[in-house]
Amino acid sequence: MSISLKKEKVIKEWADYNGHMNLAYYIHIFDVAAEVMLNSFKMGGESAKLERRSTFVVETHTTYNQELKVGNDVDVNLLYLDHDKKRIHYKLEMINSKEKYLASTTEVISLYIDLDERKVTEFEKDKAKIMDDFILKNQKNFKKENLIFSNKLKKN
Repeated sequence: MSISLKKEKVIKEWADYNGHMNLAYYIHIFDVAAEVMLNSFKMGGESAKLERRSTFVVETHTTYNQELKVGNDVDVNLLYLDHDKKRIHYKLEMINSKEKYLASTTEVISLYIDLDERKVTEFEKDKAKIMDDFILKNQKNFKKENLIFSNKLKKN
C-alpha cells in the first residue's frame, strides 16, 4: 500500500498538441506532491525561508506509463523513502483516480543544501529523526522493486 501525498486534476493549460498532458506537468505534479512530503519533514518552503536550508533535486528517473488527458484526476503516492546524512531518495507514483491505472512514476535523489553557503550539508538531528520515525512507521508499505538509485545513498 502506498502513502497518499496529493490529488490533482489535469487542466487544459497542461495539454500539448498530442492531446494529452505534456511531460513538464507530470514533473510539476510530482514536485508539488514532494513538497507535501518535505514539509512534513520540516524541509519545505518554510525551512528555506526561515532556516536557509532546503533540498535540491540532483537526479531523477521518470516513467510515463499511460497518458493522462484534460479532466483526469490523479493521486500521487509515495512508494519509497530513505536517506543518508545528506541525501533523500524517494519514489512517487501517479495513478489515474477514476480508472486506477499507473500513469507515471518518478524516482528522485535530492541533496540537503545550506542556502547561505550554497553547499551540501548534513540533516539536523531533529529532521533526520523525523524521517527515521516516518520510515520506521511506513517501511512495511514501501515498494523496493525496480529502484534505480538504491546504490546512491552512503550509509554508515
